[in-house]
Amino acid sequence: MPLISTKGVYGLAAMYELSRHNDETPMQIKDISANASIPQNYLEQLLSKLRRAELVTSIRGARGGYLLAKKPEDIKIVEILVALEDDIKIVDSKVDNPILDLFFDESKEKMKKIFDLSLSNLDEYQNKYNEFLHYNI
Repeated sequence: MPLISTKGVYGLAAMYELSRHNDETPMQIKDISANASIPQNYLEQLLSKLRRAELVTSIRGARGGYLLAKKPEDIKIVEILVALEDDIKIVDSKVDNPILDLFFDESKEKMKKIFDLSLSNLDEYQNKYNEFLHYNI
């Protein structure tokens, strides 16, 4: 019972790649796919969902591609996950116990708060990774 499926993981990876793209030109899907190690056909489906959720914009044409619809600091990770997963699920269905239903509902709300970071907050993890590499060389 995964909390976040590959849709959420790959979608978050794609959004992170777009957030790191400093250029104001669109990022082509083949580049997002290569940088984030996401199969291109699957990525197209994910970006379509993210576009419908108004988290990315698409530009057609030879120099087209994808851009974030908002600044990275204005996009919450929970928004990305909910757009792709439809909701953050602790369990797939209601259980036949009102006490456990309340517990799982409360747990879901706490999980949403955990993911209430902006996309730009992922840069902090890049810094932690760099420190890890520095100390382990």
